Amino acid sequence: MTTNTISAVAEPWGDNAALRPQIGELLVQAGKLSARDLDRALSAQQEMGSMLGRVLVRLGLVSDADVAQALSVQLGIPLVPAAGFPDLMPEVEGLLPEFLQANSIYPLRLVNGELHVAMAVPQDAFVVKALHLATGCVIRPHLALESDIEKALAEPVEEATDDEDDGFGDGSDGGDFVEHLKDLASEAPVIRLVNTIIGRVIDLRASDIHLEPFDDGLHVRYRVDGVIHPGELVPPRLSAAVNSRVKLLAHLDIAERRLPQDGRIKTRVKGRELDLRVSTVPTVHGESVVMRVLDRASVRLELEKMGFEKDTLTRFNALLARPHGILLVTGPTGSGKTTTLYAALAKIDASAQKIITVEDPVEYQLEGINQIQVHPQINLTFANALRSILRQDPDIIMIGEMRDGETAQIAVQSALTGHLVLSTLHTNTAAGAVIRMQDMGVESYLITSSVNGVLAQRLVRTLCSHCKEPYEPDAEVLERTGLLRFAVPGKPIYRARGCDQCRDTGYRGRTGIHELLTLDEPMRRAIIDGLDANALNALAAQGGMVSLHEDGLRKVAAGVTTLDEIARVTQDQSDA
Repeated sequence: MTTNTISAVAEPWGDNAALRPQIGELLVQAGKLSARDLDRALSAQQEMGSMLGRVLVRLGLVSDADVAQALSVQLGIPLVPAAGFPDLMPEVEGLLPEFLQANSIYPLRLVNGELHVAMAVPQDAFVVKALHLATGCVIRPHLALESDIEKALAEPVEEATDDEDDGFGDGSDGGDFVEHLKDLASEAPVIRLVNTIIGRVIDLRASDIHLEPFDDGLHVRYRVDGVIHPGELVPPRLSAAVNSRVKLLAHLDIAERRLPQDGRIKTRVKGRELDLRVSTVPTVHGESVVMRVLDRASVRLELEKMGFEKDTLTRFNALLARPHGILLVTGPTGSGKTTTLYAALAKIDASAQKIITVEDPVEYQLEGINQIQVHPQINLTFANALRSILRQDPDIIMIGEMRDGETAQIAVQSALTGHLVLSTLHTNTAAGAVIRMQDMGVESYLITSSVNGVLAQRLVRTLCSHCKEPYEPDAEVLERTGLLRFAVPGKPIYRARGCDQCRDTGYRGRTGIHELLTLDEPMRRAIIDGLDANALNALAAQGGMVSLHEDGLRKVAAGVTTLDEIARVTQDQSDA
């Protein structure tokens, strides 16, 4: 009986040429694959030397589930879904966990001397025979996805090892553990997996990759157009190896899992140079890793292409043209502040001006500009670097971020001694930047003497041009949102719908919305009088400043974005 069971699946799919087209033909018949793609995959299989199903998945032509369905039909073996696995693995004498993991096998049930097992490759006659010899049972193979088997196998293993090493101890075998991590991180499957995760940022147009450890494995998530989306789930047994691989690429200490670390990866993905800023922090389930993508090919350092309305851009360029003073760009993390400053510097003639920047980190290298990377570890802070560069006789200074009172004081002194200073601040509104500088200890009279203007900005998602849907909002919506001021009578506005081009989000790409506060005489008097951010904001509005929300409404009226998106992005517009 055992012999019959083995011989029923003894034809190795990868080795029998007669079977190779069958799996492809089944996928073509099911509408999962085109005949042309099948020919491409067969050609690729000759070079790669792998089973056709795996080649098809690796080429991205079909999913694992598609191949599993077709293979189940081809072999006449039932396909077991993840929900079909037992809550508790049956204990079978002679089966070692290492053997199960190495061959992607999960015992399902033992009934009357027959062992039913889920296998990723049930057609492997040698593994079926090994199972029979190890257990003495008749083997009944079932087909299951390798990822489902890995997840099921990892759950009890994870529980058993949680108390042994939580990453915070310093046991005597720590050195061996680090070497083991390095070995795991250098294995081909882990390298391929990390390369695939990083490679997806090009297709998704993602700005960040998040690797977050939880009980059920390492959750991979991608931030696309400012909104986070779920990605792969790495099984628990590979979580540490994947994180270690990323840390090795970023030249971080893989033995240190108790403290945050920062690093950088330079890589080439699908013909494009990518810089990844890597940050790790310890969590209760392991290290959380975030990779921020700096794609030099996709960044456009042109102010004209960054969503500025004509009136705002004209005033911003006028502030840039001033010979001295401070020009601030404000907004939360990820609102494009640094990119705006880079675009401003790119507009200035570096051959006629001495331009020095102090940044942490240097995100993009600009031609003809001296850029300094701060290193707090050796006491090269923003403040210390600024003191030194003033002796370099610069015309224009860019400070990556005003983080403390000392940096702010030196920036003010630089502006008062004839330098144009560009910098960023983390405030929600333009008027809030004035209050933040006061909180840092800068006197009001120094602010009014040195600051020329403050640009607050956000990034909003732009509508997908393929599926945006026109509609005419009712009068109540126009009145409540304030869109009535900017809407053109008879012209529709648009809402997001979703299609294949935008991955069913309704949006594709982002643009900026801005509010520009210039320090004119009434504003200077109000600052000296100690008015709060709300009062300064109201005064600026009286003077003609268009707020972030109003600038967003202009883009809604122009069909660039939606009311929902503007509400989402500008709901924090308060520094109270």
